[in-house]
Amino acid sequence: MALLPADQRASIAVDLGAESCRVSLLRWLDGKPEIRLVHRFANAPREVSGGLHWDLEMIEAGLEVGLRRCAAIAPEGVRSIAVDGWAVDYVRLDADGKALADPFCYRDERTIQAERALHRKIVPERLRELTGVQLIRINTLYQLYADKLQGLPEGQPWLNLPEYILSRWGGAQVAEHTNATHTGMVELNQREWCRELFSAAHFDLAAAPKLVPAGTEIGRLCGPLAELPALRDTVLIAPACHDTASAIAGIPATGNDWAYISSGTWSLVGTLLEQPRNGAAAAEENFTNLGAVGGRICFHKNVNGMWLIRQCMETWAAAGRIWTVPELVAAAETIEAPHGLLDVDDPDLLLAGRMPQRINAQRVRKGFQALDERPENAPAFASLIFHSLASQYAKMLDRVAFHSGKKLKRLFVVGGASQNEYLNRLTKEATGLEVFRGAAESSTVGNFAVQMAVLEGSRDAITGVDAEHVSRWAGLFVGVLEKAATK
Repeated sequence: MALLPADQRASIAVDLGAESCRVSLLRWLDGKPEIRLVHRFANAPREVSGGLHWDLEMIEAGLEVGLRRCAAIAPEGVRSIAVDGWAVDYVRLDADGKALADPFCYRDERTIQAERALHRKIVPERLRELTGVQLIRINTLYQLYADKLQGLPEGQPWLNLPEYILSRWGGAQVAEHTNATHTGMVELNQREWCRELFSAAHFDLAAAPKLVPAGTEIGRLCGPLAELPALRDTVLIAPACHDTASAIAGIPATGNDWAYISSGTWSLVGTLLEQPRNGAAAAEENFTNLGAVGGRICFHKNVNGMWLIRQCMETWAAAGRIWTVPELVAAAETIEAPHGLLDVDDPDLLLAGRMPQRINAQRVRKGFQALDERPENAPAFASLIFHSLASQYAKMLDRVAFHSGKKLKRLFVVGGASQNEYLNRLTKEATGLEVFRGAAESSTVGNFAVQMAVLEGSRDAITGVDAEHVSRWAGLFVGVLEKAATK
């Protein structure tokens, strides 16, 4: 029997991205689903007062435009809205729940000192033992400690960015579990904030939001938007607020032989597990155990992604040559494979600016010849980056299979970079796995799938929505997008 909701009003999925934010609309037309990208706007951090910040006012204004457009398109009314987005960044709140300032971007270098200082309070090995989470300086944990080092007043409440947006629209102030695990402050297997860690860092536990599972209704839309006829009775849902968890929820795969790469600014390489893997080997290799829909675990490792090519493109654009990703992919395919590969996870390559120079600095350190950095030689850089990413994916997937005990046969690539067929082909050659291209907007698919599972009553009080039910909705929506793409 085809999936069909009892209430066929529309739903809205908001996906906050570090490069662009998207507002999508799900409607039921003659009993069939239609997913439409209604509004997309660019997003990027900016240097303000010596720090790298997000323009929160711009983000909120862009989202309001998207919601108003959705309301105009859907006279039948909007049943629900849910927001997912990138993890780790957060907003400090005043007494009225408004932002005290624009939030820092996770790439701001203030966390370099904060990471070192915090590790003098609680050693990395203990952090890993408590949380099971990859130790990486972008985690909220280190950002909050940077706040402390900068002398911010204690006790100011905070919310991660997707949950903040939901709160501004009328939702309760919460931390959704999949997103909260990426803070590096949730106790492994307990679904609670880690008191030992809060104590060691001298954080105020009362300032942390209440933890809730993926698929929690947190209120109803209120304020000026709720005065629009289509938005007068709209439920707010915390989906899998971590966009990666939403993207994985958007993969309608069954069985136990598959892995995933959520490929965009970052590449998240891993597999779904029922229980975390936090043994000595997984900890030493810095794999992470993050929350997934239905109480499962996203077991993966961050690998640098399209950030590398985007940063190069910015440098070349400043020099007067504007390249697009499709142009670079096509050009890279026509040249010989590079001599010598990059360590794509070199910490220096995680920083913003001067990426061609950073890449060449590594090549020289490794004994390879520097590449010509002129914009005309961009295809050589693209080829080097794509080959290096594929090689790193293969190494990580070997380790995923080892730690999980799975015999991997299939690999699902989702996210914006899933459209890079050249990189997909290099990945297939490097891994030996059958590679399937998932939805480019898999986070949106997963967001809608969670909403429908919640609205149709498939929810547990502790683990949230049922993962299999979410997967069935995801399968329906992926099919809808595939049909739309062929028209």
